[in-house]
Amino acid sequence: MKKAVIISGYVLLIFGALSMVMPFLWMIGVSFMEESQIFSSAPTFIPEPFTLKNYAAVLTKMPVIKYFFNSLLVASLTTIFQVIISAMAGYVFAKVKFRYREIIFFIFLITMMIPPQVNIIPLFFIMRELNWIDTYQALILPGVFGGFGVFLMRQWFCGFSQEIEDAARIDGCNFFETFFKISLPLALPALMTLGIFTFITTWNSFMWPLIVTNSENITTLPVAIAQFRGSFREITDWGALMACSVLLSLPVIALFLVGKKYFINDILAGSIKE
Repeated sequence: MKKAVIISGYVLLIFGALSMVMPFLWMIGVSFMEESQIFSSAPTFIPEPFTLKNYAAVLTKMPVIKYFFNSLLVASLTTIFQVIISAMAGYVFAKVKFRYREIIFFIFLITMMIPPQVNIIPLFFIMRELNWIDTYQALILPGVFGGFGVFLMRQWFCGFSQEIEDAARIDGCNFFETFFKISLPLALPALMTLGIFTFITTWNSFMWPLIVTNSENITTLPVAIAQFRGSFREITDWGALMACSVLLSLPVIALFLVGKKYFINDILAGSIKE
């Protein structure tokens, strides 16, 4: 009976994995197909013939390299600043005792319950008053501060061994040296996990960049992809759209492959209790 349950679990996991992978494989296949094969009555994942004209169309129809750089710049800076700020705030909430600490942290948790769409209008007015509309500041700064990052780092530092920090204090380290030289390096799995989540969220962000940008100079790649969608009077170039979507997916896949070791270690560390 137990063996049957385990086999059923594996079958369910394999089915779930295939359901996630199949659309991605179809996207890659369509990006290398001729238009006639895309709309053929017998759909297939294998391009026949294999063509690169969809990728050439992406490079010629719009400055995709500029949009790619804009997305990479915004996502990278947002990730770096959020990881740094969340690590410092999480460490203070976990290790420093001060008045109303729990109440302030509870307010941070409440911000996680607010849908992002609710913040768009007040954020837009703030950006307008600061004359930051259509600037990199408007794309980066709203994503730097987030309750999830503070919560994640606070939980990590709460489980951090106090004996190690006490030993560092005995050796002469002050508060900042203990944080930067001892606690922060040991929190690398949590930092990488937060970095992956933040980068993916910012990289795929569509609504906020669409609202706060006007010129092509700072347009991000998700917004640019919408240009390939035709209106009711136009025909959508599905091959070029899929090719652009593949390019949009590459940095996210590369980041996960680089940081998956730390990501998995963080999950395992969270499942182990002393």
